[in-house]
Amino acid sequence: MTTAITTAMVNSLLRLRAEDAADLAVISSCLQDAIARLDDMTYIARLRRFALVVTRFRWELADELGPEGGLRVRCGLHFDDVLRVRTQGIDMADREGLLPLLAVVCEEADHGVTLELQFAGGGTICLEAEAVQCQISDIDQGWPTPSRPDHGL
Repeated sequence: MTTAITTAMVNSLLRLRAEDAADLAVISSCLQDAIARLDDMTYIARLRRFALVVTRFRWELADELGPEGGLRVRCGLHFDDVLRVRTQGIDMADREGLLPLLAVVCEEADHGVTLELQFAGGGTICLEAEAVQCQISDIDQGWPTPSRPDHGL
């Protein structure tokens, strides 16, 4: 890792907002291979907000850092205008278990949109929302990791 990459790019924090399906696809690519835990998620019904904190792999730096390892960073995200939250294929009793996030997808629905957080192993969290309203923001500077996610593609 060069000094220029360390100071200029590693110290930058990612902040993004999605207001439609195309925006959400960008956020999904940034969150691919993020690690979540149930204890780091909450639905605040009175605010109609689903919020969570994940540890995301910094794919935006992957090319500059080379083929081995990379960086992880804590990242907060929330979805607004959420009417209902459902889960499928997730052990709700395992509050400390790790849930590797594969994608966040959006589909039109009668109530507005259904946002689906898809995890490795087939688990999903479905958010029924009036519209796409999502924000993500890195929380810290992150740390080096010796392993890079590999899907064998």
